[in-house]
Amino acid sequence: MKILEIKNLCKVYGSGDTRVDALKNISFDIEQGEFIAIIGPSGSGKSTLLHILGGVDTPTSGEVNISGTDISKLDETKLAIFRRRHIGLIYQFYNLIPILNVEENMTLPILLDGKKPDKALLRDLVNKLGLKERVTHLPNQLSGGQQQRVSIGRALMNHPSLLLADEPTGNLDSENSKEILSLLRKFNKENKQTVIIITHDERIALSADRVITIEDGRITKDSGRKELSA
Repeated sequence: MKILEIKNLCKVYGSGDTRVDALKNISFDIEQGEFIAIIGPSGSGKSTLLHILGGVDTPTSGEVNISGTDISKLDETKLAIFRRRHIGLIYQFYNLIPILNVEENMTLPILLDGKKPDKALLRDLVNKLGLKERVTHLPNQLSGGQQQRVSIGRALMNHPSLLLADEPTGNLDSENSKEILSLLRKFNKENKQTVIIITHDERIALSADRVITIEDGRITKDSGRKELSA
């Protein structure tokens, strides 16, 4: 079942001499449960793509269908609601609230949506993420690897259709990077969680089911499809 369909996606910043075509007519689709790495050089457009998929940015033209909803047609309010309910975002620098403890950071998006957190899911995630003894700790009392685990837990608390990660191991040492990759794979396999990762980490790219390469705003290679011309 297709969970994501991208059609003729374009993103333009600026105009005239300052115009930048960040994405140029990109089209692809993703099946539920795929584990995908998106790679490419700096400035290739991969982060712009992830931000549009996550509803953080909007396209200039084209469609972004997630679970049957074209989020490119949603207004700002509806997009924010859709993002909270259907998309899990993991950032390189964690983006945790410094005055909130582990449990509060993980449940904040649910509370912002006016819902009660699923306590059973919270306990399950805390255990699987190795945070059982850290639930009352603040971010500055955690290691980088532990903070990233909190970020993963927060992203999974809303049962997202898509789990999107922007360089999730970029700020971690090799051992923590390995553990974070293992956790993402675990949730992908056990829960059939669809995962899309922007990465420069060769280990992630090698372990992915599918690797999409972006250069100069275009998909130049898709390991799940025939090679595309630039």
